[in-house]
Parts: sequence; structure tokens; C-alpha cells
Amino acid sequence: MREKQAWHMNGFIALLLFPLLLFGGVFALGIGVESSSVPLIVAGAVAFLLSFVVVTSLIVVKPNESKVVVFFGKYMGTIRKEGFWMIVPFAERKKVSLRVRNFNSQKLKVNDAEGNPVEIAAVIVFRVVDTAKAIFDVDDYETFVEIQSETAIRHIAAKYPYDSFDEDMGGITLRGNADEVAAELLAELQQRLVVAGVEVMEARLTHLAYSPEIAGAMLQRQQALAIVSARRKVVEGAVGMVEMALQQLQEKGIELDDERRAAMVNNLMVAIVSDRAATPVINAGTLYT
Repeated sequence: MREKQAWHMNGFIALLLFPLLLFGGVFALGIGVESSSVPLIVAGAVAFLLSFVVVTSLIVVKPNESKVVVFFGKYMGTIRKEGFWMIVPFAERKKVSLRVRNFNSQKLKVNDAEGNPVEIAAVIVFRVVDTAKAIFDVDDYETFVEIQSETAIRHIAAKYPYDSFDEDMGGITLRGNADEVAAELLAELQQRLVVAGVEVMEARLTHLAYSPEIAGAMLQRQQALAIVSARRKVVEGAVGMVEMALQQLQEKGIELDDERRAAMVNNLMVAIVSDRAATPVINAGTLYT
């Protein structure tokens, strides 16, 4: 099905024809009955019936709204322009909104690429761009959008891991690459919903979290990884500070043998890396007895 424009004309013209046909038909019928004139009676009856036919052809189209016209099972076209119109008489009119709408999905429980259960939800912004497809190619385009949106969200969530616990692996994750995931979700939704004549304008994740049954364990894992990462940075900084200290001592002409150099490095590393304040011990010399 492809949308096409339905035949229509100014409805006020038809509104003027209605009283003319109605009163003209009644007048002709009256004169025909009095004068026993069959042509006048027939003409009056036809005019009287036409007046009611004209009434059935009037419709009102509001802004950002369309009317799909179906005449005895045949698609005649769609009227998108707002106003008061006259269409094919006795035609069925199906209203289709052209407004931009939101669909908020429920929180879906899905296993991510690593098999961890996660909760995910998204908001889909869409509008109808082809009314013929929306009405005739699917049973209910709104229900179709909901089902296909949830299916696409499940597919995207199962395609990527929630988070990457190895910094060297890289790759796309649900938590760390929200924009990339949203763009892929939008592209997949548009491909799924084109059959319903729907344009997807935006797709964004609104909720993303581990399922309650593993949330505690994953939090401990994240905390442990954060501690390890922080310790790694501290050690890297400590090594740089020790190297700088030894270099400055050497530049000032203070030479240390290997044993004292090792002891100094050990003391500096312990003092810098330790999570507690260092307690200095002053060597006052050796007491001989």
C-alpha cells in the first residue's frame, strides 16, 4: 500500500447545496403531487435524496490529523490538509494522527552478551508518515510499534555486555556507549517499522541496571576493580617520584651505594603507596659498649 491523496473539495460548497436540494426537492414534490406531474415528482424525490447524500460526504480534518477514505472496501486516498471538506459520499473515514508521540517501554529483563541479567528500558519517539501502510499493512500500528520496540530493545541488550571489566578489551558496552547503542537501536527500529509507515525520530535508553539478584555481587566486583585501578595509578606515581628523588640526589652530588639506594627506594615506596600515614624512625647512630 502507498499513500495517495483522496479527492476532496470545499465543504462549504456542499453545505450550501444541502438546503437548496432539500427545499428544492420538497417544493418540486409538492407541486408535482398537486399537478400530478410525474417528472416533477421524480425530480423532487431525486433532489431530496441528493440532499442527504451531500450530508454524508462532509468531513472535518484537524491540524496534524489525517482522514483515510475507504469507499466500499476500496482505498480512495488520504486527506492531510486541515479544513472542512466534501469527499466521496458514503465513504468510510478512518482517523490517523500525524502528531509526534512517545512510547515508554517497560523495564525488560534481558541477559547481556556475557549472560548477566540486566534491566533495560527505552523511550521511542515516532510519528506516522504513510497512513495507508499504518492502516492496511498492519492490524494496529500502535501495538505493532510497542511490540517491535521491545523486540529491538531485547536484541540490542543481548548483543553487548553491560560493562567492560577489562580496560584492554575495549568494545561497545551498554553503560559506556549510550550514544552508539541508541543510534543502533534507532536504525534497527526504523528498519522494523517501515512496513507500518512509521518514522522513528529518536530512541534513548531510560533505564539500565543489573537485575536485583546480581546487583550486589556486581557492585562488589566494580568496587574491587576500582580499587585495583586506583592502586595501579598510585604505584605508577610512586615509581616516578622515587626516580625523580634519586635523580635529584645524583645531580646534587650525593652518592648512595646499592644497599642504601635499595633501602631508600623501599622506604619511599612504602611511605607513598601505604594507605596510612608513615611513621618516621630516626636513626641516631649506633651505641657501642
